[in-house]
Amino acid sequence: MNANIRKIIIIVEEILVEGERPAVPPCRRAAALAIIENPFAGRYVEDLEPLVAIGEELGGLLAERAVAALGIPGPSVESYGKAACVGAEGELEHAAAILHPKLGAPFRKVLGKGAALIPSSKKRAGPGAPFDIPLGHKDAAFVRSHFDGMEVRVNDAPRANEIVVAVAVTDSGRPHPRVGGLAKHEIKGEDGLR
Repeated sequence: MNANIRKIIIIVEEILVEGERPAVPPCRRAAALAIIENPFAGRYVEDLEPLVAIGEELGGLLAERAVAALGIPGPSVESYGKAACVGAEGELEHAAAILHPKLGAPFRKVLGKGAALIPSSKKRAGPGAPFDIPLGHKDAAFVRSHFDGMEVRVNDAPRANEIVVAVAVTDSGRPHPRVGGLAKHEIKGEDGLR
């Protein structure tokens, strides 16, 4: 294992009521977070390949944990997203190295598909800071009902020399969507857009 993981946290959110109306069925989201040591905290390093390898490792591990927490088969996941929160001694580029070059392939493999880009965000903050995991439909980015996000936080992370890496998956879009756009049943899933 390349990542020096201090702990893993799983969060499941179930929206039962939204706008004073029942969400039937409830909208469910699950996030898996790994708090890892940042091997480059406090120093500039040109070659970030070790963080790229960590991203590839965490892509599969966290996706498996999030999908298991959601309690559905990977191919039934509708939306996904990824995020990282870097401690004070790290760089945003450290988060980018984990999230972008290789995390996506093992994440998609757990889901069985995923033609759309995986929405992502990066932030630098201290322990307990909230950060958002942006969400979008896994096969068609133009499905507006699935433009969403899941806020997460870890009470004791990231420490100055840590990175919190997070992925999220859902079983649906937002509750009561009504802003138009491509409907879920119209998805072709060929180009990641429609």
